[in-house]
Amino acid sequence: MRLAVCAEMVFLDLPFVERVRRIHAAGFDVELWDARTKDIQALKATGAVFSSMTGYVSGSLVDPDTADDVVRTAESLIPTALELGASRMVVHPAELLDGRAARPIYRSTGRMWATGARTLQRLGSLGEKYGMTFCLENLNTILDHPGIPLARAKDTLALVEAAGHPNAKLMLDLYHAQLGEGNLIELVRSALPYIGEIQVADVPGRCEPGTGEINYVAVARSLAEAGYEGTVGLESWAKDDSNAALDAFRTAFTVHAEVER
Repeated sequence: MRLAVCAEMVFLDLPFVERVRRIHAAGFDVELWDARTKDIQALKATGAVFSSMTGYVSGSLVDPDTADDVVRTAESLIPTALELGASRMVVHPAELLDGRAARPIYRSTGRMWATGARTLQRLGSLGEKYGMTFCLENLNTILDHPGIPLARAKDTLALVEAAGHPNAKLMLDLYHAQLGEGNLIELVRSALPYIGEIQVADVPGRCEPGTGEINYVAVARSLAEAGYEGTVGLESWAKDDSNAALDAFRTAFTVHAEVER
């Protein structure tokens, strides 16, 4: 497993480029969100490996009136992803505005399902053209993202399965899944063929592993036993110290090596 850290949520007292330097120096890959606000040349100069970035600007994956905006803005961001060397671009089930639902919807329809699968197919074809994988992230609607339709992990997994394209995968966020569904070990096992990347944070608080109720050592062991060799990204706040948060993350996801011995 490769380990990555989201630079948007740690070392918050530092300029963004310095956060990336710190994460890279600690031996992690880097996740970022909206690359349009970043100094791309300065980021490249850090020598960091960029795991993923936000892959669209506007529109809703499941809305037939705005799905074209998702695909159009995704294509506009691909040159930046290629320049950074990021291989995965993250999309969500519906449009977010400052992390919240741009247009809250509390009931999904068959038309949304069909539109979401079709849009993911289009994104997969776009990704295939440029050597990119689009990853659909599950979200929780209980606390952080109310009003996002088809946001649960089982829904996003079903959409990825329906799209049936190798360049359309799942960004499986276990923090969101724990809040919405739980049963994380069975979830990662069933979703394994469709996972493009995994993100983690503990519950409650959305801080690093070990600060809440999730047994991430057991999750890491299950991933290792299942043969997962992809990326696990820490998308969490640091409870106290960012360096300590990165250390806790590394510890949780390297225990599997001891188990194998």
